[in-house]
Amino acid sequence: MNINATLFAQIIVFFGLVWFTMKFVWPPIAKALDERAAKIAEGLAAAERGKSDFEQAEKKVAELLAEGRNQVSEMVANAEKRAAKIVEEAKEQASVEAGRITAQAKADAQQEMNLAREVLREQVAALAVKGAESILRSEVDTSKHAQLLSALKQEL
Repeated sequence: MNINATLFAQIIVFFGLVWFTMKFVWPPIAKALDERAAKIAEGLAAAERGKSDFEQAEKKVAELLAEGRNQVSEMVANAEKRAAKIVEEAKEQASVEAGRITAQAKADAQQEMNLAREVLREQVAALAVKGAESILRSEVDTSKHAQLLSALKQEL
């Protein structure tokens, strides 16, 4: 192989081109690559932060749902207890009212029975007076007296 001036000129031009590329072309390319790598790293970090934020939000939502369910079940239990208490109070009131009505009905029945007895006594007294009057008006005869007493018994 022949080493001549063209080869030296080509080597000089090649090194000049390498120097020019390293001085003026390579730094903007490297800067752009570094910026892009930084943006990609920021994006990946943001994705990781978003993922962890999402996981935390999911946990918080699960906690809130559990708390809400507990509150709802507690409210339902309280409502059931209150309903049972209201039913018991209503039963007690109904029992008291039934006792009052029963006592009033017994008192009314007793009063009616006393009134009926009084009316019956008056009627018996009237019949006894009527029977005695009939006996005294008629002559004294045992057979007539017996007939009058049996008729008096039937009227009673």
